[in-house]
Amino acid sequence: MPLRAASMAAAPLYVHRSNFLSPSQHHQLPPLSSSTLLLKDRLNSDSKRRRFVLVAQAVDSSSTSSSSPSAAAAADKSIVPDDQFSLSKISFGVVGLGSGVTLLAYGFGAYFNILPGSEWSALMLTYGFPVAVIGMALKYAELKPVPCVTYSDAQMVREKCSTPVLKQVKTDVTRFRYGDEQHLDEALKRIFQYGQGGGIARRSAPVLQMIREEVTEDGKYCLVLAFKAKDLQLSDFERRQAKFASFFGPGITSEVCKGADDLYEVRLISNTEA
Repeated sequence: MPLRAASMAAAPLYVHRSNFLSPSQHHQLPPLSSSTLLLKDRLNSDSKRRRFVLVAQAVDSSSTSSSSPSAAAAADKSIVPDDQFSLSKISFGVVGLGSGVTLLAYGFGAYFNILPGSEWSALMLTYGFPVAVIGMALKYAELKPVPCVTYSDAQMVREKCSTPVLKQVKTDVTRFRYGDEQHLDEALKRIFQYGQGGGIARRSAPVLQMIREEVTEDGKYCLVLAFKAKDLQLSDFERRQAKFASFFGPGITSEVCKGADDLYEVRLISNTEA
C-alpha cells in the first residue's frame, strides 16, 4: 500500500488514468516501472523548461517594445551637428585682413633682403596695403551669424514643411553679413515701429540671440527666434504677434513666450503638414 501511494504521487498520469476506474479496479493496475517514471520526469522537466523560456522571451519582447518608442523619441530630439563646410561660415574680413598683413610683412622682408624674392617686394607692398585696408573695413562692418540649434525631427520635415520665407530667414541669420546693424533689422523696424506712435525707441530694439528648428506637438515645422530685450516686456511682443505672422507669412502662425532672463521667443509655425 505505501509503495502504490508513492508511485501515484510520482506519476501524475497514473492518477489521472485511475480516475476513470472503480475503487475495486485499483488493485488490478500494474505498478509503473522505473524507466516509465524516469521518462515522465524528463517530460515534465522539459515542459517546465520550455514554459520558462517562453515566459522569458515574452518579457524580453514586451520590454523591447515598451522601450522602443522612447528610444525613437529621444533619437528624434537629438541635435544635428552643424559640421558642414560653407562659404557663409567664412569671415571675409578675417581673410582680407590676414592676406593683406601677410603680403605687407613679406614685402617689407623681401625689400630689406631679409626674405627671398626682392624682385616681387614692390608688387606685394602695392597690393598688400589695399587688401589689408579692405579687410579691416569688412571686419569693422561685420555682423556675426547667430547660433542655430536643429533637432533631427525638424531636419527631416524642413524641406517639405518649411516655407520659402522661413528658409530665407534661416540662411540670412546664420551667415556673416556686412553693413547691417543687426539681424532682421528691416523686419524688426516694421514690426516694432521705431520712433513712431505706438512704437518703441530704437535703443530698446530686441536683438536676435539664436534660432532653433523644432517640431511642434502636432507635427508642424517651427522656427523659433530668441530675442534679448532688456527694456521690453512680454506684452510688447504679444501686441505684435499678428505682425510677426503677417511679415513672415503667408502660411505662418506666430506664438510668443517668455524665456530665461531677458529672452523672448517668437515661434514661427508653418501651417504646411508633413
